[in-house]
Amino acid sequence: MRGALLLGGLALLGCGVVGLLTDPYVTGPLGVLLWAAALVVVHDGLWLPLVCGLGAAATGRPVLRGWLVVAAAVSAVAVPAVLRAGDDHGNATLLPLPYLRNWLLFLAASAAAAALLALVRRAVRTAPRRDR
Repeated sequence: MRGALLLGGLALLGCGVVGLLTDPYVTGPLGVLLWAAALVVVHDGLWLPLVCGLGAAATGRPVLRGWLVVAAAVSAVAVPAVLRAGDDHGNATLLPLPYLRNWLLFLAASAAAAALLALVRRAVRTAPRRDR
């Protein structure tokens, strides 16, 4: 099964590379391949150690760990739009929203909700129990 999945993944990777190199809309395939290589370096050299370190630090804190997962997932979707802000090529409807502000507001609101949940969990855990 592992071998079949490996071969299937390599076949899909090969199709993607061939599609990239033969796509008429990609005018600089070398630049795209360099970008992909840099992405691998940043992912494996920066992002992965950071996430593993934060995960290890949050081992005993499920609310913090959950918030970190949510923040990472939302950031993975939001950061490309944040980085492209103002790059609308004359089409104001392409990126019409203040993505940086909205992303930061979401992170702040979700952090506040996670902190509130952590406080409630702590209060429930430390509250004296009444025997019935």
